[in-house]
Amino acid sequence: MTDDFIPQTDPRASYLEQRAAIDAAVARVLAGGSYILGPEVEAFERAFAAYIGCRRAIGVASGTDALTVALRALSLGPEDYVATVSHTAVATVAAIELAGARPLLVDIDPAAMTLDPAALARAFAAPPGRIAAIVPVHLYGQAADLDAILALARRHGARVVEDCAQCHGATLGERRLGTFGDLAIFSFYPTKNLGAFGDAGMVVTNDEALAAKVAALRQYGWGDRYVSDVPGLNSRLDPIQAAILAVKLERLDADNARRQAIAARYDEGLAGAGLALPAQRAGASHVFHQYVVRHSRRDALREALRARGVGTLVHYPVPVHAQAAYRGRIAVAQGGLGESERAAAQVLSLPIFPALGAARADRVVAMIDESLRTLI
Repeated sequence: MTDDFIPQTDPRASYLEQRAAIDAAVARVLAGGSYILGPEVEAFERAFAAYIGCRRAIGVASGTDALTVALRALSLGPEDYVATVSHTAVATVAAIELAGARPLLVDIDPAAMTLDPAALARAFAAPPGRIAAIVPVHLYGQAADLDAILALARRHGARVVEDCAQCHGATLGERRLGTFGDLAIFSFYPTKNLGAFGDAGMVVTNDEALAAKVAALRQYGWGDRYVSDVPGLNSRLDPIQAAILAVKLERLDADNARRQAIAARYDEGLAGAGLALPAQRAGASHVFHQYVVRHSRRDALREALRARGVGTLVHYPVPVHAQAAYRGRIAVAQGGLGESERAAAQVLSLPIFPALGAARADRVVAMIDESLRTLI
């Protein structure tokens, strides 16, 4: 391994690039004396809602909590199913169960690797029970096929909660993702396009009644302080993280543009290399939370790159339905999950983060070319 190893991601770089402003924001919170919710959280909620283009944003402690609270706000019952994908972070499915509903896993389309509307239609045609909600995951930084998914939701009376944990700033048509469903959730995990320096999350919506439910649920179900109107939980966005995120939000579009420039460099340099490159949905902007390629000998390629000083990750190596915690007890939609299983065996996330730069991106391309020649 070389001394100048290229990491797959580097959240510390985002701190170093904005160190003075972030340090000042943290110091302001510490000196201000308000350490639970308060003005910093409220200010970031307003700024993030304005950026996304929705009426309300409610900060919570993590992306997983955001999805849990959003689904609980829909008052789902224990017999209700929530359709989503198996090719996702396990948090998506964990949150459905934490909300007291039942996951129904639906296959992905092989190009974008997001929820396949045709597979979803088959699930509605032969459901295991009432499908009350759909959670389309905007995977890797671009939109799922929302037009088709929303049409199915309207036809069958299902609610839609967008999982926007990987698509901060991405658009479909003229609107940002997060404005299409009944609710949407964001994660601010440190490696995200908009990342905190710890866990943090957000629920966004244009529905004031749902926003009020979410705001109550994140803090014990309180209406008045210390008085719970409904059972809730403790999931409050930390004001230090809110202040840091407010600083970083100002550069989100610029940072996304840097990711897109790196992706364009990869597209050009890897064309014809023998990899399946990321598909980009027509009419949508891809913000490249991950730049994911596919190769039949993924594990060998990954090891060859590691030996040449290039870090990679696999998002995700085991579909949720095949993991020990869920295997054999989670409902699977008619038609199975063959595309999800194929993707899990082939996907590889290349280095991508705003501070990567052109020179290191070019080196990644060169090392991929060299590594692939060793696999012939």
